[in-house]
Amino acid sequence: MAENTSTILRNKLVYSVFPRNYTSSGSFKSVRNDLVRIRKLGTDIIWLMPIHPIGRKNRKGALGSPYAISDYRAINPELGTMEDFIQLCQAIHQQGMKVIIDVVYNHTSPDSKLLSEHPDWFYHHTDGHLGNRVADWSDIIDLDYQNHDLWDYQINTLKKWAQYVDGFRCDVAPLIPLDFWMTARQELENFKPDLIWLAESNDPDFIKRVRDSGFEDLSDGELYRAFDVVYDYDVLDDLHETVAGKESVAEFSRLLQRQDIIYPKNYIKMRFLENHDVPRAAEYISGTKSLRNMIAFNLFEKGSSLIYAGEEFGNPHLPSLFDYDPVQLTGPYDFSMLIKRIMDVKHEQINLFTKGAYNVTAINEEIIKLRYQNSMQQITGYFAIHPFEGGIEADLENGIYKDVLSERDIVVKNNKLVFNGEPVIIIN
Repeated sequence: MAENTSTILRNKLVYSVFPRNYTSSGSFKSVRNDLVRIRKLGTDIIWLMPIHPIGRKNRKGALGSPYAISDYRAINPELGTMEDFIQLCQAIHQQGMKVIIDVVYNHTSPDSKLLSEHPDWFYHHTDGHLGNRVADWSDIIDLDYQNHDLWDYQINTLKKWAQYVDGFRCDVAPLIPLDFWMTARQELENFKPDLIWLAESNDPDFIKRVRDSGFEDLSDGELYRAFDVVYDYDVLDDLHETVAGKESVAEFSRLLQRQDIIYPKNYIKMRFLENHDVPRAAEYISGTKSLRNMIAFNLFEKGSSLIYAGEEFGNPHLPSLFDYDPVQLTGPYDFSMLIKRIMDVKHEQINLFTKGAYNVTAINEEIIKLRYQNSMQQITGYFAIHPFEGGIEADLENGIYKDVLSERDIVVKNNKLVFNGEPVIIIN
């Protein structure tokens, strides 16, 4: 773990925005106009997906992927001007939130400014052609970090943006040398202390394929040496399998508890049900009660939490990365109050969530229990991975408790409570 990482990040909510597809106007101004609503969710940090110009060569779709960047130091004119971006950052700060931007340092578009100026900074196959080391991404070409002049350029670019933002979400961070990330973090620490460093990690199967191909791919444990927060792709497939009934709740619980042992004591995972690269939660979780339970569970897990714009409304459609496809900030459900209530609890009970002992238990093959506790207090959440109503083991003294989500009384008798299908959180 980066030595100066604070576990305070464990109780933060990150709201992910794809600016080009944010409402029908798709601009910095459209994001700015929605900041009050976003803040009311309990959001602490807004993550802006790439804000830079998009290459034209080998574009996918009509507009191209925002991850095929042509100039790291410029603003995509589709989104607005540099002044519009600065005003957005200022407005985010005025709302009491922080802002992080996407850093896409593994690759550029095939017609990038860097390629025209520094072709020697790019990876070349043995036949001399440009391309990718580990995947068939036709709209991008890989950089080569064996050249340390590239390091200087990239670090200076980070300093440019750090004047306005509070941190970076680093795309496919494991494919870039750890020494680069550690050097960048140290230099940026001297330039602007307390920046947030979030790493998109790779899933286990991808890591295995890359390493078997003879290339480097950093594990989560290695990433923690440079980053504050790391994706939880190490258990995402297990979450999907558990929701689908193909993996037991007990096994999933064991894997989550194992994270608490194999990573550094102050590890922070980015918890999510969805993001721009994986299916919407509403696509693989059916019904309002199931979605409520899984959103509540995900927010209650140990770590930072991610909401991808539109998730709060149960939208099943994942916006295209390559075409005009505005996110709909309405939907079949509205989980805004649920998100706010859980984040209120996390913000109020900061010591429990950042320092308390954390335990994950399968109550049965439907219910998972998460508990944080210290010598003075404990907070327990019960969540239905699969639809369930009935009596469950509560591991609480007999009595009447208040569910902080519904504000209804929960009776515990003979160490059992009646679970009515809705998530339950009890502080005692």
